Amino acid sequence: MSVDVASPKGGSHVHAGRTYYFCSDHCRVQFAADPIGYLDGTLPESSDPDAIYTCPMDPEIEQKGPGSCPICGMALEPKDPASVDGGATLKAARSRFLLSALLAAPLAGLVMTQEWTGWHWPASPYGRLLQAALALPVVAWAGAPVFSKAATSLRTRKLNMYTLIGLGTGMALLYSLAALAIPGAFPSAFWRRGPDGPQLPMYFEAAAVITALVLLGEWLELRARGQTSQALKALLDLQARTARRLEADGSESEVDLALVRPGERLRVRPGETVPVDGEVLEGLSWVDESRMSGESEPLAKEAGDEVLGGTLNGQGSFVMEARRVGRDSLLGRIVAQVAEAQRSRAPIQRSVDRVSAVFVPAVVACAAASFMVWALWGPEPRLAMALLNAVTVLIVACPCALGLATPMSVMVGMGRAAQMGVLFRDAEALQALGTVDVLCLDKTGTLTEGRPALTAVVAGEGLSEAELLALAAGLERHSEHPLARAVLEAAQMRGLSPRPCEGFLSVAGQGVEGKVPGLSGGENLAGEGRLRIGTAAFCGISDFAWLERAESLRAEGATVFFVELEGRTLGLLAVADPVRATAQEALSRLQEAGLRLIVLSGDAEGTVKAVGRRMGLTELKAGLSPLDKAEAVRSLQSEGCRVAMAGDGVNDAPALAAATVGIAMGTGTDAAKLSAGVTLIRPDLRGILRARSLSRAVLRNISQNLWWALLYNSLGVPIAAGLLYPFTGMLLSPMYAAAAMSLSSLCVVGNALRLRRFEN
Repeated sequence: MSVDVASPKGGSHVHAGRTYYFCSDHCRVQFAADPIGYLDGTLPESSDPDAIYTCPMDPEIEQKGPGSCPICGMALEPKDPASVDGGATLKAARSRFLLSALLAAPLAGLVMTQEWTGWHWPASPYGRLLQAALALPVVAWAGAPVFSKAATSLRTRKLNMYTLIGLGTGMALLYSLAALAIPGAFPSAFWRRGPDGPQLPMYFEAAAVITALVLLGEWLELRARGQTSQALKALLDLQARTARRLEADGSESEVDLALVRPGERLRVRPGETVPVDGEVLEGLSWVDESRMSGESEPLAKEAGDEVLGGTLNGQGSFVMEARRVGRDSLLGRIVAQVAEAQRSRAPIQRSVDRVSAVFVPAVVACAAASFMVWALWGPEPRLAMALLNAVTVLIVACPCALGLATPMSVMVGMGRAAQMGVLFRDAEALQALGTVDVLCLDKTGTLTEGRPALTAVVAGEGLSEAELLALAAGLERHSEHPLARAVLEAAQMRGLSPRPCEGFLSVAGQGVEGKVPGLSGGENLAGEGRLRIGTAAFCGISDFAWLERAESLRAEGATVFFVELEGRTLGLLAVADPVRATAQEALSRLQEAGLRLIVLSGDAEGTVKAVGRRMGLTELKAGLSPLDKAEAVRSLQSEGCRVAMAGDGVNDAPALAAATVGIAMGTGTDAAKLSAGVTLIRPDLRGILRARSLSRAVLRNISQNLWWALLYNSLGVPIAAGLLYPFTGMLLSPMYAAAAMSLSSLCVVGNALRLRRFEN
């Protein structure tokens, strides 16, 4: 059914029980009931009657159930890849092609036999009736969707490839039927000399073969387009199908994953896939999260730890509480983001849209001009030759190849990026990342782990490192300072029990102190003494050797705490944010790729310089506020630089938003992820290199597709119009034109599919 173009833009129109919605620029179709099939009556591909389908070339088009795009005529695809449970569209396209091929093949053979052997019977009245009988089912039934789309394009004034095909095959069929029924109505300019006298040329075989080839191309294209979503299907395959739910009476039941609700308790057995995101309540196991993060090392999970749906449980068993299920889970959000990004439009598509807007009218004008030239100056039969060449021009032109050039590459590229652990928010971010020449990096959480850890324990004379750490942990467990956690975690990892502490006191910006029973500053630490942990001034440290040792640790980027008991220096602790293990390799490769690297950090200058030295970075800016970071990005942009910003915290959000493209670490805050165009699922800087390389590969692929589409049409249309005839006597058959037209689209899709094998 066509869209009523008389309806006001931005409003709605109800007709024959269906509701049509309109956006300001295009027809935005959404059916309230009775979803139509892709080929006039095929069953929907989704078990969900409310599943929304959209067009890969025109993503603003949406409707309930499968169908055809009213702008370009292509088959729509489900927005939610999880909703697809069948292939009715593909099966219907194959069925129509097989029927058309079954009838068009003997028809073409009959006509070719006449041309090659001089057999007269195909040109006899009965032979021509047989040609019509074979051609009509092919064109009128199998090709009905083509004519339906052509009619819709004319009514909505959204001309596309089906406009050209419908005009071409329609002209050939109607002319042939008229020549068969009323030959006397045609002037002599249509007639040509035959073996039994003058004859009217007929093009039943051309109309049938063109229709069959178009349906073949459409079927093959649908199959190829289906392969573009393999990355999404691979992500969906990570999801468990069922879950073992613990009932209130203590029994267990296996239920479909769709029935799991937040708050329910689930049991995960050894070797099973974790069904949803949640928290471990009891039990202990090792979970392989490489499917989600790329981290190959299994992680220990015990009560209180978070587990993610789609990860693989090891040998242990545990009970978990479901927290985020379905589309709210991390896997669900990843799939949704990738699917949404695949449908977005790259900026380069705007140029293609401007060309496509005038392409079809230009082809129709070329066909009309070809008809006029052949009708006035062509050889006899002039009008028959004029009609033949006009039809060939209409058939050979393929705006579909031009329209597919960008979206197919974007769809495959987005899917491949997801498999590599990179999520692009949209096609604009995908295109922008390949053009950046400056990469700004936050320090904490980007170059470093973002989680301070104890890096050094230096004990004084007569005291072991373990004793010093146990003392410090006893005092620090009362502290709320972020660095205190590093001391406690280090003690826990070494199996040390913190010493009891009384009378805890915290002095802001200086340190902490408390009484530790059984200790004093004497030779054997006997008695009761007051323990202090903090700065040199707070602890009263004046010994040059200790101060020098502390300064050397600070030069490496560590924060140093002294431990003092009743005037005796017990030792010192160094806490630092460890540099990411893969950061050095990633930064070296990024520099080799030609990127200028700049660190923008809010940390102290000494710490930033220490990290910069280790990383081999020279452009370092420290002590920056969130607004200072954003201003630094804008300053670089004012110099003509295209800037990418990588960060993970709330303080990075303004800079991420100001950058040409923002890159958020997967472990970062939601504010950072919302401000960024690219998210690295695994917090590994090598992901930036992979994402940039893929972006550049997608841009190359798009350029190749566009050049092919433009070259094909630049050569195909003039040849079809008969440009070579005066020099070689060669004319392009409409059947060959149809084959070339289908092949051009398949070449574009096939080239885009090469991105599935991209390796950095």
